[in-house]
Amino acid sequence: MTDFGATNGRRTLAQTLALVFGIVFLLTAILGFIPGITTNVDDMKFAGEDSPSELLGLFQVSILHNIAHGLFGIGILAARRHDHARLYLLASGIVYTLLFLYGLIVSEDSSANFVPLNNADDVLHLGLLIAFFAAYYVSGRERGVTDRAATV
Repeated sequence: MTDFGATNGRRTLAQTLALVFGIVFLLTAILGFIPGITTNVDDMKFAGEDSPSELLGLFQVSILHNIAHGLFGIGILAARRHDHARLYLLASGIVYTLLFLYGLIVSEDSSANFVPLNNADDVLHLGLLIAFFAAYYVSGRERGVTDRAATV
């Protein structure tokens, strides 16, 4: 039985943060398909700016957008090893930087807005890029960390 990266009962901060981010993203992906939590689920588009669905009534989503959230759930697996967890935090920070810039450049009603993104998504992406980079930075300050891998 695996304990998601804990070795001798201890998980590094990077592993813990990757695990938490991964779980939150996986739950977000699932919630993006649940009526009542997401509006207009029956009319959700695969992709494109015309998807009328909004997670929590705020964040415009599509099937593609929800799949992307699910892919960030890879943090659960990355949490098994310290070096993988740190790479996940850094790579996710870079991806969210690109998504934030994309959201600023592309108009909400443009056909180039295929994800889709709205202003609430842009603000959330700014917060996420800061959170991921902060998690990467803080987890790099751990002392005496050699790579810790889960034992199966």
